[in-house]
Amino acid sequence: MLHLLEFVGVAVFAVSGALAAGRKKLDFLGVVVIATVTAIGGGTLRDLLLDRHPVFWIAQPGYLYVTLAAALLTVPYTRRFRAPDRSLAYADALGLALFTISGSQIAERLGLSAIIVVLMGTLTGVAGGVLRDVLTAEIPLILRRGRFYATAAIAGIVLYLLLELVIDRTAAALGGMFAIAALRIAAIHWDLTLPVYSVPDEPQNPPPP
Repeated sequence: MLHLLEFVGVAVFAVSGALAAGRKKLDFLGVVVIATVTAIGGGTLRDLLLDRHPVFWIAQPGYLYVTLAAALLTVPYTRRFRAPDRSLAYADALGLALFTISGSQIAERLGLSAIIVVLMGTLTGVAGGVLRDVLTAEIPLILRRGRFYATAAIAGIVLYLLLELVIDRTAAALGGMFAIAALRIAAIHWDLTLPVYSVPDEPQNPPPP
C-alpha cells in the first residue's frame, strides 16, 4: 500500500511540474524534464547527500515510468479541460506528507540524529518543487511570503519523532503524514500564512540646500 502511495505521490508531483512547464510554454522535452525534476528531485538529492546507492529511481525504474506517463498525459488533458488547480494543490499536500515522512524514515534507519532526520525529510518533500521553480524562473514556493509548505513538513516530522516515543512507528508515521497534509490543506483553504518579517526602507535624506 505504501509503495502504491509513493507512485501516486510521484505522479502528482510530475503533473505539477508539467503544468509549470506548460505555463512557461515549454516544448514536450521541457515538460518531461520539469516534471521529472519535480517528481524525483527531492529523493535524488536526499540519496546523494546520504550516499545511498543506487539512487532510488535507478533501483526502481518504475518511478520514471510513472513520471513520464503522468507528464505526457497532462498535456492532452489540459488541452481539453481546465487544469484542476485546487484539487491538484490538495493532492500535492498528500504527496508532500508521504514523501516527507518516507524521507525521514530513510534517514532514521541510517541512525542519523534527529535534526538530520528533519532536514532529510524536509528535503525529500520540498526540494523537487524548489528545483522546478528555479528552472522555470519562479520564486520557490517555500520562499514565497508566508506559505505553509516547508513549515508543514518540519512540523509533521517533529510530531512523527515525538509520537515514536509513545506509539509504534507505523502509527507515528501516519500521525506525521496527517499533520503535514492537514496543515498544508488548511493553509490552502483558509489562506493561512506565517508572520512576515519586513525591514522598513531607509528614509531618503533631503538634498542639501
